[in-house]
Amino acid sequence: MGMNLMNIMKQVQNAQKRAETAQKELSALEITGEAAGGAVKVVCDGQGKFKSIKISPEVITPDDPEMLEDVISTAIKQANEKASKEMAAKMKQITGGISIPGLNF
Repeated sequence: MGMNLMNIMKQVQNAQKRAETAQKELSALEITGEAAGGAVKVVCDGQGKFKSIKISPEVITPDDPEMLEDVISTAIKQANEKASKEMAAKMKQITGGISIPGLNF
């Protein structure tokens, strides 16, 4: 029984190492969310952390700030959703679809 526990611990340690590598890979990614036909582009990393935003002048309308707010929000949500999918795919690769406490992204 002791050997079985040691094997499990070794597998968990290996999974943790793979998770650390995946985290580094995710942080190096650039994921773009777009809105208004690409007039607003938001870039985040694979962990969903904001990196940058580009706004085309044609969507900046001083008379309608709410429209710009909506467009920016849409681009951010899209980038975050893409990042979440990337994180989930990496997690599935690491664990083979099994949920391991402490390895959640």
